[in-house]
Amino acid sequence: MGLSLQGVDRYVGQEMYLQGIDLALAPGSRNVVLGRTLAGKTTLLRIMAGLDRPTRGRIMVDGQDMTGMSVRKRNVAMVYQQFINYPSLTVYDNIASPLKLSGMDRKEIDRKVNEIAGILSLTEFLGRLPAELSGGQQQRTAIARALVKNAQLLLLDEPLVNLDYKLRETLREELQEIFKQREAVVVYTTTEPAEALMLGGDIVVMDEGRILQTGPTSHVYHNPATLRVAEVFSDPPINYLDARVQAQMAVLGQDIKLSLNGHMSGISDGQYKFGVRANRLFLSPTGERDVAIHAIVELSEINGSETFVHATYAGSRLVAQEDGIHSRKIGSEVVLYADPTSFFVYDQRGNLVASPDQAAAK
Repeated sequence: MGLSLQGVDRYVGQEMYLQGIDLALAPGSRNVVLGRTLAGKTTLLRIMAGLDRPTRGRIMVDGQDMTGMSVRKRNVAMVYQQFINYPSLTVYDNIASPLKLSGMDRKEIDRKVNEIAGILSLTEFLGRLPAELSGGQQQRTAIARALVKNAQLLLLDEPLVNLDYKLRETLREELQEIFKQREAVVVYTTTEPAEALMLGGDIVVMDEGRILQTGPTSHVYHNPATLRVAEVFSDPPINYLDARVQAQMAVLGQDIKLSLNGHMSGISDGQYKFGVRANRLFLSPTGERDVAIHAIVELSEINGSETFVHATYAGSRLVAQEDGIHSRKIGSEVVLYADPTSFFVYDQRGNLVASPDQAAAK
């Protein structure tokens, strides 16, 4: 089944939820929709499912206009961020419910339910009611009910966000294998760039109800077409400094001089923004050509086994991702180092001029 959205807008009153959505999803494709909260991801999935109608535009399935068709008549399954189960049914019956509605043989239902329950670590809970489960177990039940249906369109709206870290990692791997074995169009939303990279496939980067960029996930990550895409597809958002280029020499911020070569060779004179991701900004030198940024610490944020150092330089806010647990005194000076080969370059309109990873993206 191929799915396409053509010129789709979605307004509620005067409020815009989606605008100008043109998207084509190939049969059997795995698609990740990446965007911040309120980017329009859930609205997009509800439009695809038929739960909401677009204000303008069409939803096409295999060339047939499905815009006004009821969700009941579509072969679609959806998993929400907040788990939704039938409270009076056992886990077994929750998972089996779409199969029973289809009239499937009881033995085949039992086989399918037990198979998917094993994958999602639910076998020992099949006789329980949802109220007797943890939040994570309830979400796994909802995921199992969607997967067991084997729908042609599988929509997952941040399905792992309520699960603990270890289970999320396990389920990501399991889900990827399940997706590969199916011919369904899979659409999976997330706010996390790292999760998008792990899932692979194709990506749709969204912000404020609009699609910013689409394509193979690795290609978009290595070549974010605009500064806005780079901000969404980086966690923390990509750092950038204003720069002035003249005669193949750049001055970043106030006084950082950088001779342009490699992927930045040939950049025309003018004003630019030089971007570098947090995981490529270090607190110790990495090579002789490093750019040194003398900044002031605003916050030292410990996150698991990493420390994010928030600092300011020349009016720009910067974040460096440091391995290990470290404390930095607020207001103290810190030197941040960046290898010039790690810089993205954007023009004043925010369009990509040079990418450090162009070779990797091909």
